[in-house]
Amino acid sequence: MNPIEWGANPVFGVSVTLIAYVAALGLQRRWPWLNAMFICCLAIILLLVLSGIPYESYKVGGDMIAFLLGPATVALGVPLYKHAKVLIARMRSVLSGIVAGSLCGMFTSACFVWLAGGNRELLMTIMPKSVTSPISMEIARLFGGIPELAAVLTVLTGLFGSMFGPALLRLVGVTDGLAIGAAMGTSAHGIGTSRVIQESELQGSASGFAMGAAGLISTFAAMPIYYWMHP
Repeated sequence: MNPIEWGANPVFGVSVTLIAYVAALGLQRRWPWLNAMFICCLAIILLLVLSGIPYESYKVGGDMIAFLLGPATVALGVPLYKHAKVLIARMRSVLSGIVAGSLCGMFTSACFVWLAGGNRELLMTIMPKSVTSPISMEIARLFGGIPELAAVLTVLTGLFGSMFGPALLRLVGVTDGLAIGAAMGTSAHGIGTSRVIQESELQGSASGFAMGAAGLISTFAAMPIYYWMHP
């Protein structure tokens, strides 16, 4: 059986994903500065390229892992419930930060595309990159962007946010757990949330809330921009 044939077996996609992630976690424990998610993705990409297995074949099993994202996202409601009183007590400042972060992320993305000479399609693709993939893809699709490219940019945003976000926040003097969590959820969605929840449940709860709120804010904010661009 050639690699393409056994690569199409769902067991292959599931096994490769789990083995790569467990191995990446082992490397992260030895060298804490490594990002397990980034190492895992890089290892799978290299395996597929070197073996000649198409992504479509790997995706047969990979989709089974992706299906678990739904229950995993719902599970974020547990730390959110446990720290609800803290969030409610500081809701005004948290929401203000999420709104400012969401709008700033969209505005800077739009400015980057405009300065680089990008077209309208690319603009509507890159603007929702900081929200979770299902929402960013849907915004891009409805508003004339490229959903597939939006998904790639969203994942890259989450990966880089999880790798450098907490250190950057501390570098500029942000040390409050609630503020770090809100910032990560707003800018790096689910991947960033999975990063900060390893440090504390409070950060994870704030990040999970911010991820959902940022998705709603970005969706509504994209509407007037779309109608302004399509008079």
